[in-house]
Amino acid sequence: MTTHPIVVITGATSGLGQLVAIELAKRGTHLLLTTRSRKKAETTKKMLGNIAPKTEVEFYFGDLSLMEDVRRIGNEIKTSYPKIDVLVNNAGLHAFEQRITSEGFAEMIAVNYLAPWLLSHTLQQPLMKSGNARIVNVASEASRNHGKLKLPEDLINTSTFTSRGSSAIYGKTKLFDIMFTAELARQLTGTGVTVNALNPGFNVTGLGRELWFASMLERILNFLRIGDPRKGADIITRLVVEPQYQGVTGGYFNVGTGNSIVPVHPGGDINMQNKLWNDTSELLQRRGFIG
Repeated sequence: MTTHPIVVITGATSGLGQLVAIELAKRGTHLLLTTRSRKKAETTKKMLGNIAPKTEVEFYFGDLSLMEDVRRIGNEIKTSYPKIDVLVNNAGLHAFEQRITSEGFAEMIAVNYLAPWLLSHTLQQPLMKSGNARIVNVASEASRNHGKLKLPEDLINTSTFTSRGSSAIYGKTKLFDIMFTAELARQLTGTGVTVNALNPGFNVTGLGRELWFASMLERILNFLRIGDPRKGADIITRLVVEPQYQGVTGGYFNVGTGNSIVPVHPGGDINMQNKLWNDTSELLQRRGFIG
């Protein structure tokens, strides 16, 4: 069994996740990466092999919009690795129209919030066995534009929306990530597992790939040096490896400075965090995804 730290990263074949994987590969980390695409997995494996030939990289394939796949991936990892050191819930999606998964969830809620919740739940035992593990959740200051919060209705809301209306729903999923981070941190107090969220800032990555002008926008922003994803990847990497975050839990940290951010209301409300947790747990239990 490997002696290097074992790190699970979702959405690691493009964007921020891939940049974090590169950074951690240079440090000799054993990487367990999730992806839907075998082609992207091959490209990423080759890239990581060129940068850090000794790094061990494995891929787990599945669609993170499907809770059945999330649970299967978690169980496959748990079977192969009874102890893991870090889970980075990075995969994210900004959809500009409503899509409903075959399991009946709104795709954005499924990928951005339910998947990290369920994967963290499934991998809890191997994380606790590390004795010193970290869960890092990629949230966003887009959470400040979250519309009106209604629980548990928001978790099962499959109403249609326009591209303009998509921002509030995306923001809501990111607010949920901040809230579940705080609640999970409390629940794992004393286990040796810390849980923190972060704002990666505005990044030019594949997140807005559904916009028809995405590639043109990306070229313009790159030319103007706006939205450098390396900054977003840097704060994720720091939360994974830096000693200053050792033992720190339940926080929400900013790109660049690495300083703490006070989340928008009701992100910091303990009662609402607890309600969100219980509603999510009940929903996933009812649908048969957790025991």
